[in-house]
Amino acid sequence: MSLSNGKVHPTTNNGDVDKPFKIFVGYDPREDIAFQVCRHSILKRSSIPVEIRPIKLSDLRKESLYWRERGQFESTEFSFSRFLTPHLANYEGWAMFVDCDFLYLADIKELRDLIDDKYGIMCVQHDYTPKETTKMDGAVQTVYPRKNWSSMVLYNCGHPKNKILTPQTVNTQTGAYLHRFQWLEDDEIGSIPFVWNFLEGHNKVVEADPTTFPKAIHYTRGGPWFEAWKNCEFAQLWLNEMQEYLNLNEAKKQTED
Repeated sequence: MSLSNGKVHPTTNNGDVDKPFKIFVGYDPREDIAFQVCRHSILKRSSIPVEIRPIKLSDLRKESLYWRERGQFESTEFSFSRFLTPHLANYEGWAMFVDCDFLYLADIKELRDLIDDKYGIMCVQHDYTPKETTKMDGAVQTVYPRKNWSSMVLYNCGHPKNKILTPQTVNTQTGAYLHRFQWLEDDEIGSIPFVWNFLEGHNKVVEADPTTFPKAIHYTRGGPWFEAWKNCEFAQLWLNEMQEYLNLNEAKKQTED
């Protein structure tokens, strides 16, 4: 697991350093650079300790945590494995899952501070019906209720109802059951402002309204790491972040040599 971001972190009133906030990022080998940039964008802006772990299908299969066959409509390797987040966090505390195709523009502490223990999960409750029939590198664009709700979720991992999310459940339950959070009642699902899962191509910035400015851009249709989406909205922001990540990585390699 990762990773300290090398910053001096604030301490609590009793002098103890805050426990790292656990963040699990969906990983797909086709989108390694997206994961790296997402991770970089979180670490760079975070004023709290964070621990970032990619959810890699190959690792989960080796650990016998994931064995279901990939379905024809699963556009990424983490379509279902994302729901192992409470299990991977030992059913303790709060943890976040996020798709790799996010770019964070704000301090993750602001998001963590929205947490309310009365909920089983918290997420942006989008009303989203995509216009496109394909996304990313040609994957089928599917439409279903609560689409994109599961793409960035704060999990109350110790909540009694989330204990149902065992490897057995995640490997056998339907997509509808998992992606629509059917193990929870509606009033157990908390709402987060849309700017924390700002859908590129769908959500809009209102220049006179700062509450519409994205804090985390979600390139849900496909990001500039795919040729077909290199000119999407906010592409330059992501490309700038990628270049910064690559420059820092290169400088680090030279220092180690």
